[in-house]
Amino acid sequence: MTIRLIVTHPGGAHKDDFLACSLLAHLHGVPIQRRDPTERDLIDIKTCVVDVGGSHDPKLNNFDHHQFPRDAPPLCALSLVLKHLGVYEDALSFCAWLRPAEWLDTLGPNETAKLMDISRSAFNDLNSPIDISLINRFANQLELKPDNPIYQIMAMIGEDILNYIRTLRGRLDFLQHHAKWWTIETTGDPIVALFLEQNSGIENNPSFGINAYISEQNKTEEIHALVYPDRRGGGYGLTRYEDCPRLNFCQIEDQDDVRFAHKRGFVAKVEATDPVRLKELLAAAIVGPAG
Repeated sequence: MTIRLIVTHPGGAHKDDFLACSLLAHLHGVPIQRRDPTERDLIDIKTCVVDVGGSHDPKLNNFDHHQFPRDAPPLCALSLVLKHLGVYEDALSFCAWLRPAEWLDTLGPNETAKLMDISRSAFNDLNSPIDISLINRFANQLELKPDNPIYQIMAMIGEDILNYIRTLRGRLDFLQHHAKWWTIETTGDPIVALFLEQNSGIENNPSFGINAYISEQNKTEEIHALVYPDRRGGGYGLTRYEDCPRLNFCQIEDQDDVRFAHKRGFVAKVEATDPVRLKELLAAAIVGPAG
């Protein structure tokens, strides 16, 4: 099926309709019109109607949420497009910004601030001029065609979001088969590390997906360190997970096979590749009597 048009509401724009249109712009490369949809738009399967029109019907490419009951799950237009593309659950797992974006659009800033356990003013403090400029310039257009610079940026954003979600799912499947959990015994509680062996399939970005994998495996409360290939050399990087205070890699900076240890102790780059030696270096970095 060939999509010929994307329609979204006129006036002020928000992150959810901007990003939903960005995904569709990347996928279809067709004009975006910012106007109220007609009945013909809503029944035309070749027209995507986004965040307006009072209809959620993926078979007709209608993606509005405003008609949902007050107690419905906080799904926005972006959520509906992601669901239609079959990547919503992964997006929710991988993209920490998605749930707050849903809350903001459906519940408003006050309720969202409560759910995030932050102050209402924090939204202004964290507001990016990139977001402001792009969304405002999008809002000021009546029609965006593929040769429009704003449209081209939107298509790039949509492409990056989808590539990230799909690539990360592939990496998590890879990690499921290649990552190993190490336990380093100490005089107190053991240190747990995730180890990823060197592999030609991940040499460009060996650390990609590791944090998401740890979260998916429900290990966030028990892990202390990461050991993964150093893409700048032939050895490994040793890193504190979530800045765990039980490790200080300054303690191993004088070792012959340690190429670099950050003065704040949170990371080291080593020439060692033998798992036995890597475990020794981790043990030597433990803060306290076992270090």
